[in-house]
Amino acid sequence: MKPLTLPLIILIFTLCHSCMEWEYGLEENFSTSGSGLFIMNEGNFQYGNATLSYYNPTTKSIDNEIFYRANGMKLGDVAQSMTIHDSLGWVVVNNSHVVFAIDLNTFKEVGRITNLTSPRYIHFISDEKAYITQIWDNRIFIVNPKRFEITGHIECPGMTMETGSTEQMVQYGKYVYVNCWSYQNRILKIDTETDRIVDELEVGVQPTSLAIDYNNKLWTVTDGGYSGSPYGHEVPSLYKIDAETFTIEAQFEFRKGDSPSEIQINRDKNRLYWINNDIWDMSVNAKLLPEKPLIEEQQTIYYGLTVDPYNGEIYVADAIDYQQQGKIYRYSPNGVLIDEFYVGIIPGAFCWK
Repeated sequence: MKPLTLPLIILIFTLCHSCMEWEYGLEENFSTSGSGLFIMNEGNFQYGNATLSYYNPTTKSIDNEIFYRANGMKLGDVAQSMTIHDSLGWVVVNNSHVVFAIDLNTFKEVGRITNLTSPRYIHFISDEKAYITQIWDNRIFIVNPKRFEITGHIECPGMTMETGSTEQMVQYGKYVYVNCWSYQNRILKIDTETDRIVDELEVGVQPTSLAIDYNNKLWTVTDGGYSGSPYGHEVPSLYKIDAETFTIEAQFEFRKGDSPSEIQINRDKNRLYWINNDIWDMSVNAKLLPEKPLIEEQQTIYYGLTVDPYNGEIYVADAIDYQQQGKIYRYSPNGVLIDEFYVGIIPGAFCWK
């Protein structure tokens, strides 16, 4: 979900902060096995048309709207992200204030966590504790996934309900690091034993995503905000941060007008990928940004990105015009097109099974 202006956010949040009602219908039986790729299709904000797709890379087959078909009800409003833990898929639906737990083979719901503000990502500390980040909230929710219950909160300093935003999480030892995106410029460090923020690090304006490499270096990319933003507008950057000392080791500046996002890493954790109109990649040991993209933009809207953890193939989500069905492009590690297929409206996130 892309940034909105602050007055519009406040108005929408005031009008729409209520639980969504799900309408139930017929259910379809699925029985999948082996590896595959889940695709979260955001849908249009406030339209309740988010969907979930499932792709089999071996057979090149795609099943769309699998949550609706398996459960006889719509997924909700804005499918944000998905994580797999304890043989379940945890689907975060942002504007419906819910996280669904689904069976990975039948796609049927087995439980849900509700009464969240505006959930973004879920990260598991153990089988009985997980963190859920929020936008438009100055708290990270602590939940018990076994009981599907909220058990507490982590207060984030320097945030308000209108400007609070915590996003992706990565773990190093007992510490979880989280990037603060909307109207923020920080990485937070959380002690998972005390559930408290113990440190924070300032980076550029609006770090959009987070990854950790084999050298235990954190990587985040900032989008620099936008013209007229009350929080500021600057040249975006890629940051390399040492997880042990929690200090910035390197900053790679992009060009004015660039809008990098979606930092990703391969299975060996030695190569980075991101979107900046085109698809770019570089070694985690590089000293300079690459001069040429790996995959050139096709005069469309590259909106999501993932790298196959098994073979290094690259999947790119194309939002097209944010109205019609989006498209997924599958490339070889060298950028050669292998397959392409249609999914739901605004595909934005992936999860590997």
